[in-house]
Amino acid sequence: MRWTQRPFDFSTASRLSAEAGISPLVAVLLAARGIRYSDEAYQFLNPTLESLHSPYEMLGMDAAIERLLSAIAKKEPILIYGDYDVDGTTATVILKTAIEICGGRADFHVPHRLLEGYGMRDEVIEKAAADGKRLIISVDTGIRAFAAAETAKRLGLDLIVTDHHLPGAEGVPKALAVLNPNQEGCEYPCKALCGAGVAFKIAQALLEKSDRARLIPSFLKIVAIATIADAVPLTGENRAFVSLGLEGLRKPVNAGLRELLGICKIDGSRQLSAQDIAFRVAPRLNAAGRMDVARDVVELFTAKDVVHAKELAQHLNKMNGDRQEEEARIMASIEKRIAEDATLKDRYSLVLDGAEWHRGVIGICASRVVERVNRPALVIACHEGEAHGSGRSIKSFHLLNALESCAELFSRFGGHAHAVGFALPEDRVPALREKLEAYARQHLTPADFVPEMLFDAELPLSDVSEKLYAMLQKLEPFGMNNPQPVFVSRGARLAAPARTMKEKHVKMRLAPQANGTKFQRSFEALAWRQSGHLLAEPLEMGESLDVAFTIDHNDHPDFGGLQLILSDWTKSAAAAKAGR
Repeated sequence: MRWTQRPFDFSTASRLSAEAGISPLVAVLLAARGIRYSDEAYQFLNPTLESLHSPYEMLGMDAAIERLLSAIAKKEPILIYGDYDVDGTTATVILKTAIEICGGRADFHVPHRLLEGYGMRDEVIEKAAADGKRLIISVDTGIRAFAAAETAKRLGLDLIVTDHHLPGAEGVPKALAVLNPNQEGCEYPCKALCGAGVAFKIAQALLEKSDRARLIPSFLKIVAIATIADAVPLTGENRAFVSLGLEGLRKPVNAGLRELLGICKIDGSRQLSAQDIAFRVAPRLNAAGRMDVARDVVELFTAKDVVHAKELAQHLNKMNGDRQEEEARIMASIEKRIAEDATLKDRYSLVLDGAEWHRGVIGICASRVVERVNRPALVIACHEGEAHGSGRSIKSFHLLNALESCAELFSRFGGHAHAVGFALPEDRVPALREKLEAYARQHLTPADFVPEMLFDAELPLSDVSEKLYAMLQKLEPFGMNNPQPVFVSRGARLAAPARTMKEKHVKMRLAPQANGTKFQRSFEALAWRQSGHLLAEPLEMGESLDVAFTIDHNDHPDFGGLQLILSDWTKSAAAAKAGR
């Protein structure tokens, strides 16, 4: 693995430290995250409701709010057309709740992943018209729904499209209003909103127009969950969503939210982190759409009865367990294929398909494959002649553009630079495999396949302290574009034997090199899923190591305290030269 220091401008960091009154280290971290001036630093470190932009800066908002207020005033039934992942279901909850608070009537449709797939379908729109609906608003979907927009127009329905996925070259559907910060002509400052973030901007405008602006903060808890789960950059307005939302999650009022956090063993007694949401809450919400019916998430957050809310939370927890088992089964099959097929080692991209793979889990498996081989990967589930796939990519490869280059193969596709979803006839999978490989060879070099670890600064282990940890906490929440700071310490001493845990993790104890009679504090260090590293390069007591790590805190009442989470390690250059 290649270690590279995250670039920053030294003069900017020096100015930030002096003008903002912050430590030189924090100034370096902020400069590396694009912060240039002291007022930006203050807003970054102290996000407030005033950090939110006006909803009306988003193209299409005026027309959308005017139509929604008219429907609310006339008690017209509204259909919210959602999606089956965390982003889509929480966006549905946000908009439905806001409309009903303002006195409107809102029904919703969340598609079944296996029976309907992604996107807006004509039969749902036709049923809405037959049921007397005259307004449909999409959330987290619809930016490429040209046929659905034509169907709505033909049936006399008004359609408002709200989405955050990238529009295609053909533009946007013909609808009453299209709200997407990424569409041409939209000057909204935060281009990286998730689908629930776009839905929240509509809710914000509705609540302000209805003299209920005091309720806006209560929506941020759900927006925070979606923003973290959808892995959008945690900068700008997204940072405000998550920072304020996490604080609100310590005091949940919603019955479903309380039961869900209880299932996740999050009790509000400590400050929540984005990692708590990403690794505990989001997988359980995503499991609904992956394994069964995603509308359970909407019902969880709109449940009034505590008993029913508890049942729904327990059901989501069970489905998450089922998802983990299915993921392990598919990954075992993929690992076997990679190990046995020597030709895969030379490919610039991987397209892996299976007849018995669960469509709801292939996206996670695609991420695991990319982590494993550091190449763009598509994982495809085939059934009765149809192939449904999900893809993930590496930093240097725009996967959506790659799919655009062979658009004729697909029944439908969409997504982002590094995550896509698609469907195509099964007999076209071999052609997709070869076209993606050809495109990858045109746009990648072998250097792109060398894993790179970005670190923020070199830091002696002797400088790791509770004070430093508290200082770093001010940079929370961590996520995309604001990663948890990674430090490198050279010449750390292995103070206790390294050992494996649960056959996949590594635990060791590290200390600074001995310094005369001065006491040197040692730290427990954990390396998740790196047992193979230890097996390939065994370590001896007293070994001198260069380590890359983040600083964490174990809250256990008996043996808690600071601990290091290792990103990577290698034998120190001096020790290696001496033949140790």
